[in-house]
Amino acid sequence: MAQQLPCVSAARPLLAVPAGRVLGPWRGGAPGRANAAGSAGRGVRATAGATARPVSSVAVVDEEDEEEAEVEERYALGGACKVLAGMPAPLGATALDGGVNFAVYSAGASAASLCLFTPDDLEEETVTEEVPLDPLLNRTGNVWHVFIEGKQVHAMLYGYRFDGIYAPERGQYYDAENVVVDPYAKAVVSRGQYGVPGPDGDCWPQMAGVVPLPHSTFNWQGDLPLKYHQKDTVIYEMHLRGFTKHDSSKTKHPGTYIGAVSKLDYLKELGVNCVELMPCHEFNELEYFSSSSKMNFWGYSTINFFSPMARYSSSGKTGHDAINEFKVFVREAHKRGIEVIMDVVFNHTAEGNEKGPILSFRGIDNSTYYMLAPKGEFYNYSGCGNTFNCNHPVVREFILDCLRYWVTEMHVDGFRFDLASIMTRACSLWDPVNVYGGPVGGDMTTTGTPLVRPPLVDMISNDPILGGVKLIAEAWDAGGLYQVGQFPHWNIWSEWNGKYRDTVRQFIKGTDGFAGAFAECLCGSPQLYQTGGRKPWHSVNFVCAHDGFTLADLVTYNNKYNSSNGEDNRDGENHNLSWNCGEEGEFASLSVRRLRKRQMRNFFVCLMVSQGVPMFYMGDEYGHTKGGNNNTYCHDHYINYFRWDKKEEQSSDLYRFCRLMTKFRKDCESLGLEDFPTSEQLHWHGHQPGKPDWSEGSRFVAFSMKDETKGEIYVAFNTSHLPVVVRLPERPGFRWEPVVDTGKAAPYDFLTNDLPDRAVCINQFSHFLNSNVYPMLSYSSIILVLHPDV
Repeated sequence: MAQQLPCVSAARPLLAVPAGRVLGPWRGGAPGRANAAGSAGRGVRATAGATARPVSSVAVVDEEDEEEAEVEERYALGGACKVLAGMPAPLGATALDGGVNFAVYSAGASAASLCLFTPDDLEEETVTEEVPLDPLLNRTGNVWHVFIEGKQVHAMLYGYRFDGIYAPERGQYYDAENVVVDPYAKAVVSRGQYGVPGPDGDCWPQMAGVVPLPHSTFNWQGDLPLKYHQKDTVIYEMHLRGFTKHDSSKTKHPGTYIGAVSKLDYLKELGVNCVELMPCHEFNELEYFSSSSKMNFWGYSTINFFSPMARYSSSGKTGHDAINEFKVFVREAHKRGIEVIMDVVFNHTAEGNEKGPILSFRGIDNSTYYMLAPKGEFYNYSGCGNTFNCNHPVVREFILDCLRYWVTEMHVDGFRFDLASIMTRACSLWDPVNVYGGPVGGDMTTTGTPLVRPPLVDMISNDPILGGVKLIAEAWDAGGLYQVGQFPHWNIWSEWNGKYRDTVRQFIKGTDGFAGAFAECLCGSPQLYQTGGRKPWHSVNFVCAHDGFTLADLVTYNNKYNSSNGEDNRDGENHNLSWNCGEEGEFASLSVRRLRKRQMRNFFVCLMVSQGVPMFYMGDEYGHTKGGNNNTYCHDHYINYFRWDKKEEQSSDLYRFCRLMTKFRKDCESLGLEDFPTSEQLHWHGHQPGKPDWSEGSRFVAFSMKDETKGEIYVAFNTSHLPVVVRLPERPGFRWEPVVDTGKAAPYDFLTNDLPDRAVCINQFSHFLNSNVYPMLSYSSIILVLHPDV
């Protein structure tokens, strides 16, 4: 709905200008200059002084007539819209009664103008009309603002032109030739079709924000947040385009929000109740295309944080379509009991370093939005050329506004913060005196210093609107800061537990010295979280994620194979802790392939019986392979697509196993505890009950757990190359019955009640069970449940 501006009855009209001052076509303070990145940073072809239509000009007012000066009215869009002074809040383009208020922060600009486009003119890179902003009337503090009164403005697109000092050595990149995107734009329009360059092969055509409509037409159908307790969630990390883009998905709109909606029932069947979407903010998939054939497939290079990725829309025409289709995805996910978490990248942007394009933040106020050294160099804690200046007062308010928007307007349930440790670093204290070596009074925190109570994390943690929203930190960055278990948390933040991943990989592949650490992982990593007052569910447990090997590749390759990325196999992680089970590559002997199947199941069992929040990556449930490439950020093809044909193959018995393991976890109260397990709930065992082996050479860990629904469960992992017969805990009047045994072939790896030969399978082991023992193959895991002995 259209809003009413607070504390003002009507938008302020533009007054007559002071003596000798003309309001009219663009007045650039300094000549426009090409961006260092060449074509990526150039402005639109038409400026206000050329073919763009300016607003009606205003006559010069002589000093003797100033006292009699009357309100000078201005109009835009051929007289259809009235130009008024507007208000400085809220930032962005806001639909109000009778028109749209535009407000943008820029402290260093000497001049600014609002640029309006029709969709056709945007394709031609021509400004339809330019509205200059007067520093006296259209500026409050460091916010430039204007109100455009009239219905016609809602059909337009918009951007801003700023002029001022262009001095990269001083951290300033004002360039009057560029029309930049409003950081608060709710949708961005540029190219219409994913992966297709603009005219003349342009990979960076002019972009513009969508002017909001006066009324929202979307029907949420009563949608409300699901508000699952985090201990009860099972997270599925997925790439929205990759989920349905493969031909085998057989969706009407592959690779889109609507295409993903058609497959939500599959996720419900899998047992997932939370999806973590890889970046869906506006980014340029052709970011690298002008210099190579690579695509920015993953999307970790944001252009605009408020805008859903426009080319994930099935129509691909307007930004409004992307907004509505993203809302449809969230609404339909909620209907199926699935929460939606967004992967957000508030650590850097697509503008890169000093050679990058001027798209938005850099051309608006570079020294505010980026972490800079005294002579204008960009800090690079992200590894991507620049670092978002997260703890600057303006920037942290921007981030908070963005998160609130996605929660209140788009109904998302939480956020995973990419390279979240950057959000704990001190912002750059931009002081020109430092350039010349002059003294600076008072204590200064060095730029980038990790803060104990970072203001941004504090604000997010205590924000009333974000209360109850799931907050997950990737608690490290590319600058060497590693905070797993130590991220400032306010007892709210969870973390991607990278230490869980590394320990589990080591133990499952049979590395000595990890039995004790593995046991801690099974308990929710109390050594990381208990002392700080957090709980097991503050640990997001994972074995594989989007970056690194897939689950299938983890047991197939000792080495990475990233040559197709075009970086001579230098990119990607070298320290993978993988094991190929004896032979390198997919084509291996039968015995090796059988072992790999066991190992994949062992990893999944571990994930589902560990305290904390399990997360697995799209495709791992059927054994998706990327051919040993552990950094597939740049491939828009089958290597990154979910293979629905592979999932449907009879040989994909792994999917059945994963689905049943996910259900087993949900059925067991003891596998999602509110707090860390106690000695009354959990008992450790070795080959003999009650005698765990924590020695350096131990490759066996077992535990029994009291459970309100199952009575008691027994779980064991044998990661030795030798089989073993384990003695089970004595429970008079009861007997142990197998449910899971990864050493058996499917479907006997998971015995369901409806399995036709279930009784026969159990009888085959009755002589062991009657003796209260159970045989385990090498590299296998088992789950047994206690039943009355009748």
